[in-house]
Amino acid sequence: MDSCMIMCILMLVSTMPLGTSANAKLKVGFYKSTCPSAESIVRKAVNKAVSCNPGIAAGLIRMHFHDCFVRGCDASVLLETIPGNPPSERDDPVNNPSLRGFEVIDEAKAQIEAVCPNTVSCADILTFAARDSTSKAGGINYAVPAGRRDGRVSLSDEIAENLPSPTFNAEQLAARFARKGISVDEMVTLVGAHSIGVSHCSSFSKRLYAFNATHPQDPSMDRRFANFLKNKCPPPPPTDGLGCTRDPTVAQEFVTPNRLDNKYYRELRNRRGLLTSDQTLMDSRLTSKMVLDNERNGAMWGTKFAKAMGHVGSLDVLTGSQGEIRKHCSFVN
Repeated sequence: MDSCMIMCILMLVSTMPLGTSANAKLKVGFYKSTCPSAESIVRKAVNKAVSCNPGIAAGLIRMHFHDCFVRGCDASVLLETIPGNPPSERDDPVNNPSLRGFEVIDEAKAQIEAVCPNTVSCADILTFAARDSTSKAGGINYAVPAGRRDGRVSLSDEIAENLPSPTFNAEQLAARFARKGISVDEMVTLVGAHSIGVSHCSSFSKRLYAFNATHPQDPSMDRRFANFLKNKCPPPPPTDGLGCTRDPTVAQEFVTPNRLDNKYYRELRNRRGLLTSDQTLMDSRLTSKMVLDNERNGAMWGTKFAKAMGHVGSLDVLTGSQGEIRKHCSFVN
C-alpha cells in the first residue's frame, strides 16, 4: 500500500463529521433519580452470567458493537423478526446464531421493569452490559453516559453495508470505521476485544484450504498454528448424525482466551491471528506500529480501550423524545 493511500485514509478519518456521536445529550448517572438501581441490576446479571460462562463477556461486547454500527446504539440488534416482515438484524447470518447474551439482557430488563417500569432503555442496558463485561473479563472500568432511547426499526439488509467483514484488509477496515468517525488507532485498539470469545471455522477456513490459486494455505499464517487449526476445522465441514453441516468454533486467542488483555497483539506479531481482518493489522504499514505499541504496553491499551468503547457507545444515539423505551427488548411497544 503506497503512502498516498495511507494519507487519504488518515485524512478521511480526521475530516469525518462529529455528528455521529451525541455525548452532549447523554449523562453519567442519568438514572440516579428515576431508577438508581439500574446499573447495579445489569452488573449483577452480567457477573452471574460470565461467572457461569466466560464466553458471554465476549458475546455482549460484540453485540454492543454490532448494535452501534448499524443505526447507532438503539438496541435494534435485539429486535426479533416480525412474521411477514423483512428479517431483522438479529436474524442476519452475521448475527444468527453467533451472537450470544440475549438472555442476559432480557433478565436485566425484566428485573429493572419490576422496580422502574417504562424508564430504562434496552439500548442503555446493552451499553451497561458491554461495560460490565469489559470490567469482568479484563478489569477495565469506565463510566457510561446514559439516556439512549430504543429504535423501532431493524433490518438485516443494513448489516453488510455497516459492519466490517472478517475478510477485510486493514485499509478496508479503516475506511469502514472512518464512516463512523472512529480513528485508525481506535479501530486497532477496539479489535483487541478479539482476545476473548470464539470464532466459527467458516470465518477463516479459506485461509487454511483455499487461500488463492498459488497458496492453498495463507502464507502469512504460522504453519504450526495452521496445522493446529486444521485439526479443529477439518475439510469438508463435519456433519452431525442427521447429515447437517456443523460449524465448529475455536478460541479467537489461545494464550488467555477468557481474559480481555493485550496478548492478542503478541499473537498477531507471531502470525497467529485467526481472521484475515486480524492478521492484516500486523501486515499493513497503516496499522503495524499501533499493533506493536499495544503489545508493549498493556496498561496503555486498556486505557485506550475504555475510551474507544465510550466512543462506540455514543454513535448515532436516539435521545429525548426520539424512539421509545421498550417494555420488552425483543420487540417494539
